[in-house]
Amino acid sequence: MENFDASLSTYFRAWLGPRDTRVKGWFLLDNYIPTFVCSVIYLLIVWLGPKYMKNRQPFSCRGILVVYNLGLTLLSLYMFYELVTGVWEGKYNFFCQGTRSAGESDMKIIQVLWWYYFSKLIEFMDTFFFILRKNNHQITVLHVYHHASMLNIWWFVMNWVPCGHSYFGATLNSFIHVLMYSYYGLSSVPSMRPYLWWKKYITQGQLIQFVLTIIQTSCGVLWPCSFPLGWLYFQIGYMISLIALFTNFYIQTYNKKGASRRRDHLKDHLNGSATVVNGHTNTFSSLENNVKPRKQRKD
Repeated sequence: MENFDASLSTYFRAWLGPRDTRVKGWFLLDNYIPTFVCSVIYLLIVWLGPKYMKNRQPFSCRGILVVYNLGLTLLSLYMFYELVTGVWEGKYNFFCQGTRSAGESDMKIIQVLWWYYFSKLIEFMDTFFFILRKNNHQITVLHVYHHASMLNIWWFVMNWVPCGHSYFGATLNSFIHVLMYSYYGLSSVPSMRPYLWWKKYITQGQLIQFVLTIIQTSCGVLWPCSFPLGWLYFQIGYMISLIALFTNFYIQTYNKKGASRRRDHLKDHLNGSATVVNGHTNTFSSLENNVKPRKQRKD
């Protein structure tokens, strides 16, 4: 295993250049294998989990979901605040910002972006809760692609470009996740569902986020600085893939429901209505409306 890791590190250095030494020794960053293994386990659970749950009763998870979504809301808010203040203190250049030009502010950004990377591992739980609740229709290609790719991409970002121009997309995404996970948390409380109105706008906000990230990244290409151009080209390509997938999802969800939505209107109303964000239909409806009648149990 050590020889394999050494060979892998040599390959990465030849392809991407030397790593950023400021993150040496940080949890999960020295070695790519743990991140890769976590991703493989995630994909295996996505594949095998629904099979395991097929003939089993779904779990409610209501109390856990409230705590989980509240925790991610607070973490996202913390990251957004720290990134904004770090960028302000470091006088970051919107058009292009190198990775070694803001001193202590760069270290602040690096520390926050490590939490951003780690949050992508935590967010695997989104999918696991869908499996446990037997909401398999929510596990779309977009959902799995987005979750599995982000953790791996950010391992590379943290090892080679852990600050500078990398901050922008993470800052916007943290803000969107404050809205998204607060919605998830509130919608898991039945009495709050009638007051939740911003479900549609979360997906719109995500699309705007991707467009703004492309614009800001393109500025680094047009007015280059010491930030590596290869990373900018990669980010533009990745954002385009997300725009394509999210746009298709948005059209399929909001523009093509038609008669089906009208037919299911009463059912959706009783369930607190279906919510569509982040590449899946997010519905925290009561279990009694989602499965066959069975003996009532306590959550």
